[in-house]
Amino acid sequence: MPRYKITLEYDGTPFCGWQRQADRMSVQQALEEAIFRFSGEMVTTQASGRTDAGVHALGQVVHFDLSTDRDPFRVREALNYHLRPHPAAVIECEIAPDTFEARFSALARHYEYRILNRRAPAALERHQVWHVPMPLDADRMHEAAQKILGRHDFTTFRSSECQANSPIRTLDHFAVRRELDHVVVTASARSFLHHQVRSMVGSLKLVGEGKWTPADFRAALDAADRSRCGAMAPSTGLYFVRADY
Repeated sequence: MPRYKITLEYDGTPFCGWQRQADRMSVQQALEEAIFRFSGEMVTTQASGRTDAGVHALGQVVHFDLSTDRDPFRVREALNYHLRPHPAAVIECEIAPDTFEARFSALARHYEYRILNRRAPAALERHQVWHVPMPLDADRMHEAAQKILGRHDFTTFRSSECQANSPIRTLDHFAVRRELDHVVVTASARSFLHHQVRSMVGSLKLVGEGKWTPADFRAALDAADRSRCGAMAPSTGLYFVRADY
C-alpha cells in the first residue's frame, strides 16, 4: 500500500482542532472525508502535531495509506477539490517510504504566535492574532524567553489535562521580535506539552507589560507549579509552522 505524505495549510477558526470529535468538525475528519470522496477508501490519517480548536497551520504534515498507486499531483488536486468549502488546502503531496510516520518520524516542530499590539482591534486578522492593546516591550520579552532555553521540567507551562508521560522537554529555540504593530513569538522543540506554547506566551505578555521581570519568568518555570503560569494566550494567534524530518 503506497504511503502519501501531504503538507496541509488551514485556518483553525471553524474546527474543533486536528483530532476527530464526536460532535464537531475537526481537520482530521474533513481530510479523511475528502480522501474517501475521491478514493472510496476509509483511512486514518496521522499528523505531525495535534493542534487545538482555533489553532492554525501553515505546514501541518500528514500521512495516510491507499490501496492503489495514484499520481501525487492528482491526489493533491482531488483533495483540494473535496476539501471545499473548509478553509484547508493541501500544499504538497508526495509518496513517502513505508517507514515514514508524520508524528513519530518528526525531529523538530516549529510554532509561531502572533500578537497584534495596538490600541485599535483587529479587523482583517480578527481570528488570526491575539489583540493586546497595552504596549509590549518585545526586547524584554525576548530577554525573558532566552532564560528558559534548554532541557527543563515545564510543569508550570503544561495543561492540567496533558497526557504526556513526562513534563521534561528541551526547548531549542524561543524568540520574540517586533514587526510594526505585531509582536511575533517563535518556538521550536522536538515535541511540546499540551498548551505549552500558549502558556509560555501568556506569561511572556506579563513581562512585556512590565508586570514581571525576566527573572520572574524563569522563577515561574523553576517552580514547576501550574498555578505560577500567567493567563494562557488564546488559540487565535497560534500557528503550527512546520515539522522537520
